[in-house]
Amino acid sequence: MKKVVFIEKYRFGFDPWGLILFLMVMLPNFFWFAVHAPNDVLRKESLTPIVDTIGSVFQVLFIACMCLLINNERSKTDNLPLIIATTASVVLYYISWTLYYAGITSAWVILMLTLAPCVAFLLFAIGRKNLPAIIFAICFTICHLIFGIVNFIV
Repeated sequence: MKKVVFIEKYRFGFDPWGLILFLMVMLPNFFWFAVHAPNDVLRKESLTPIVDTIGSVFQVLFIACMCLLINNERSKTDNLPLIIATTASVVLYYISWTLYYAGITSAWVILMLTLAPCVAFLLFAIGRKNLPAIIFAICFTICHLIFGIVNFIV
């Protein structure tokens, strides 16, 4: 049995669906930058600047891997349950932003704003069998969760 070296499983390429997912998740953020919400708690200064910086690095890394790294062994046919779950996560994220702009800033809304996009990215990376993106997305999720809990829930 021939061993497959990790590096040989991947090639550089472009996955437009990775970029589309990223832009779909970022769209409400772009809106938030331009339009203040009624009870805009997310604009306060962060208590976790080091975690935020580390999280930003992992975010750039997982997005780069998600968009530019292709696993040669991924299935040529899409995994419908993962696509549905990824879409549901994005819809939940949009619902959370709608609640936030309605003035609801409960712990559940903040958790959904924090976790729903991370779950979408993780499911997408799992569906693409993109291990580097999965690892970086998990690290980002941990940092993003610490940021959300420390700054807005505790």
